[in-house]
Amino acid sequence: MLKELQQIDEQTGQIFIDGDSLTTSLVSKAAHDVDLKVAIDQKTASQIEASHQTLQQKIREGSIIYGVNTGVGGFVNWLIPENQSGKLQENLIAAVATNVSTYLDDTISRAAILIRLNSLAKGASAISLENFNKLLKIYNAGIAPCIPSKGSLGASGDLGPLACIALVATGKWKAKYKGRIISGKKALANAGIEPMKLGFKEGLSLVNGTSVMTAVAALLVEKAINLIKTYDIISCLTFEALKVKKKPFNPIVHKKKPHRGQLQTAKNIWSLLEDSQMVVSEAAVEKQLQAISTTTPVATNSPIEDAYSIRCTPHIIGPIRDTLKWSQSIITDEINSSNDNPLIIPEENEIFHNGHFHGQYIAMAMDYLSICFTTLSNLSDRRIDRFMDHNHSNGLPPFLCKESPGLRLGLMGGQFMATSITAENRSLCNPVSIQTLPSTGDFQDIVSMGLIAARRAEEIYENTTYILSFELLCAAQAAEMRNAELLSTPTEILFSQVRKMVPYLSKDVCLTNYLEKLAKFLKSGNAVKEVEKTTGKTLEL
Repeated sequence: MLKELQQIDEQTGQIFIDGDSLTTSLVSKAAHDVDLKVAIDQKTASQIEASHQTLQQKIREGSIIYGVNTGVGGFVNWLIPENQSGKLQENLIAAVATNVSTYLDDTISRAAILIRLNSLAKGASAISLENFNKLLKIYNAGIAPCIPSKGSLGASGDLGPLACIALVATGKWKAKYKGRIISGKKALANAGIEPMKLGFKEGLSLVNGTSVMTAVAALLVEKAINLIKTYDIISCLTFEALKVKKKPFNPIVHKKKPHRGQLQTAKNIWSLLEDSQMVVSEAAVEKQLQAISTTTPVATNSPIEDAYSIRCTPHIIGPIRDTLKWSQSIITDEINSSNDNPLIIPEENEIFHNGHFHGQYIAMAMDYLSICFTTLSNLSDRRIDRFMDHNHSNGLPPFLCKESPGLRLGLMGGQFMATSITAENRSLCNPVSIQTLPSTGDFQDIVSMGLIAARRAEEIYENTTYILSFELLCAAQAAEMRNAELLSTPTEILFSQVRKMVPYLSKDVCLTNYLEKLAKFLKSGNAVKEVEKTTGKTLEL
């Protein structure tokens, strides 16, 4: 948080990027707020210019430099005359702009430019300060290049997607500007920006990096953090509605198993259920069982423990929490990296041919996020089944259908949706980061598929919000049957928010619109904001 505050000028409201301290939270904030402008200070400008000047000097000294006086990709063994270097850069961004399918969201396009700017600001990519400032102006003008979503190998970074940004910067391709898709040339003209003219390596500096997959990843991990905090509150409402036992969530016992995420989950749940009158005391159950007098084994309706989908929640959500923290750290490192090739490091007076463009870090982080969302889907699906099955709901009617059962189906149909999407998530949750195929005459012989992994994780996230929405709908329905006045203060807040969107269902109705509203609500983060604001409790990740 301190770094973020240092990056935003309190007087101008600008974000100051320096290549080292941009966070996923700030990327998300900036991507969604077109009025939040970006700037650099003189020190950063000097870093950028120093790298550019070092490259010029190395060219004068006759150094052989990939993508400057050699061909690129499968033509790496070709030497290019110096007087044709500019044409090489133009050909590069045109040739690799081959992505297809629907365009990525404008927020992703904005985040990608911001992350690319931050990478270039590290001062190792040799872009001219003039062209850097033009890209900065494009961002600040709110120009969002149209980026087709499919076709990136994530090996030499996101060549195709970043080429769409580079083409717009040179007055080509197309972009969304002030709500309309127009040509890149017109967008620049309307914003009063002169198109870039590319010099040595500048095409590579713009397209050779991981900025698009990292943009998707940065926005998604922030959504995931919000979702897992929201699910803590949903879990507590579910626990109350199913009348489960509270004691297994006591942080005292979780301190005996030193996983940070597990303990934090238990702490959050324990705190959220603090004043609940609906959850069950384990001591009360024990007392009830002790009152049974028998000399032979006898079955009771009051088991001393709840099912795993209840009792093991900290042990299931905990690993998700820890994985989110790890993923966020990986993404943050990538945001603040120089990730093109070659790198020109002025303080060393050296040119380094390297593989920093490779997206394996992001690809694997996104695969882990997919596992997190799918695990969450599995857990929610099992809880939903407990609501539906009167044998496992501690006295609730089948399918939460209290009025006219049999004639009505109650919430049976909602389970069809949740089970279907859970199965879909499980089918999608195969690792993408291992799906390498050789390309480019075996020059790019092992690739990351990082953007595919990020897009796939985003799809699983969207699916998961629907499953969790139905669990929330079930929990609210059941809580009202139990008497919602017995809920804890935090879950009563959540219950009231749900009731503004979904009434108690005493008649069979189409649930689609309700589920869409709830999914949008979960993604908004308003549940966490309202609970924290009203109760003073902080839900830590």
